[in-house]
Amino acid sequence: MKGFIREDRWCSLCGLNCGLCPMNLEGRCPGCGGGAGNQSCALARCSLNHGGVAYCIQCGEYPCARYEGFDDSDSFISHLRRAADLEKLREIGPEAYGAEQRERQALLLALLDRHEEGRRKTLFRQAVNLLDLSILRPILTELDAAEGLSRRERADLAERRFRAAAEQAGISLYLRRKAKK
Repeated sequence: MKGFIREDRWCSLCGLNCGLCPMNLEGRCPGCGGGAGNQSCALARCSLNHGGVAYCIQCGEYPCARYEGFDDSDSFISHLRRAADLEKLREIGPEAYGAEQRERQALLLALLDRHEEGRRKTLFRQAVNLLDLSILRPILTELDAAEGLSRRERADLAERRFRAAAEQAGISLYLRRKAKK
C-alpha cells in the first residue's frame, strides 16, 4: 500500500506474531509488515486513516468491527494469543516485546535447524508462539542435550514435550480452520 511504512517487524498492527509466521520467515509476507511485498492488509489502510497508528491498540476505536470473528480461526499463524500479545506489548513496550519475539524466533529457528525432520514445522511454530518462554527454554535445552538420538527421535521427543506442556496449560497446538458456512 502506497505510503504505508512499518518499522516493527515483530508484531503486526493487529497483534499477530510476525517473527514466527512462515510467510515472514520465507520472505513472502503479504501483511502489514511486508516491506516491498504485497501490503494489501485492510488494517494497514485503516492505520493510515487513523493517523498512522503502529498498533491497533493505539486507536481510540479498538477493538472495532474489524475484529468481530477475527480470532475465531487462524491464518498462517495462530490468533489465540493475538489480543494478549497486544496487551503485553502495551505493558512492556515495543522494545522489550521485540526482544522477546527475537528470542522466540531464535528458538524456532534452532528447533527447525536441529530437531525438525520435515513433518513438524507447524507444530513447532505453534508451540513457540503459544507457550511461555519459561517452558520453551528448558525443552530446547533438553533436546540439545539428547545425545545418541536421531533427528527423528529428537523431533518425537520435542513433540511429546510440547504437547504435554500445552495440555497442562490448556492450549491446543493445532491451527484452527475457518468454519464452513
